[in-house]
Amino acid sequence: MADEKLSPNLFKRVTVDSSEKEKINTPALTFTQDAMRRLRQNKAATISMWIIIAIAVISIITIFVSPANPNKQNLAYANLPPKIANWGIPGFNGYQDGANRYAGLGKNVWFVLGTDYLGRDLLSRIFVGTRVSLFIAFIATLFDLTIGVTYGIISGWIGGRVDTVMQRIIEIVSSVPNLVVAILMLLVFKPGLTSIILAIALTGWITMARLIRAQTLQLRDQEFVLAAKTVGESGPRIAWRHLVPNLSSIIIIQTMFTIPSAIFFEAFLSYIGIGLPAPTASLGTLLSDGQKVLQVQPYQLIYPAIVIVVLMLAFNLLADGLRDAFDPKSQR
Repeated sequence: MADEKLSPNLFKRVTVDSSEKEKINTPALTFTQDAMRRLRQNKAATISMWIIIAIAVISIITIFVSPANPNKQNLAYANLPPKIANWGIPGFNGYQDGANRYAGLGKNVWFVLGTDYLGRDLLSRIFVGTRVSLFIAFIATLFDLTIGVTYGIISGWIGGRVDTVMQRIIEIVSSVPNLVVAILMLLVFKPGLTSIILAIALTGWITMARLIRAQTLQLRDQEFVLAAKTVGESGPRIAWRHLVPNLSSIIIIQTMFTIPSAIFFEAFLSYIGIGLPAPTASLGTLLSDGQKVLQVQPYQLIYPAIVIVVLMLAFNLLADGLRDAFDPKSQR
């Protein structure tokens, strides 16, 4: 087969303006802007973030505006099923086992999620319990950002014998289970937020410290750190201006994983009876009370369980989204 020759008429010369050669069509983005762009593309993480924001806002608002007093007892209203006005919505019409439990209590008496065995409004107590869980999460985050980050940077930056001693301290502290620490706190303090906060303060920061220390060991020999040392910057200034910004992704991701762990820890302690004392409500105490009447009043367990499941799931999905956004290499 003979070779076919291409005619010059088949080609068209393309001229490019010199001003267009260096033009960047994609807008320049900082690392944070690019991470937020990737986070917005993760629908599950975005929805979880708005759910967390909505729950937090509702919890704060209900400090000032609440459907009822969460600790007010009225045995005449004990174990009432959920009811919303007179709308007759199935499951929220006040009927239980075919009987109207609100008969004779008046037209204006109704509780959206029902009442517990002492006649206390379950919805108001769930608001209080959610607020307590978010407060515990905030405290855990505070200890992670103060003790954990500081301890990890100091250990990784100084290195040598100091690093060895500090890591042995972490190993000793981490060898004691969190539950044992919480029980030991009860020997000194009464059951309540104080003992839970101290238990978290003693052990909750260890994972953060280890991660920060490992990353600091890698960053301290980087060129930008050596350049900062060359111009005479002090260690604390280098840590604050150079290490912390480069550790921000790890700090944010680990913080988001710490929050659900702290929420579950408080709920577990309250569930087994060594958390918040009565009459203070928490998700753990609500689950414990609801479990006792699960067969006859299942709603008392179901609704607090839904709240804690939504909280845990939302924080975990958001943490996964932040991990993928700040560390694209982790995406599969």
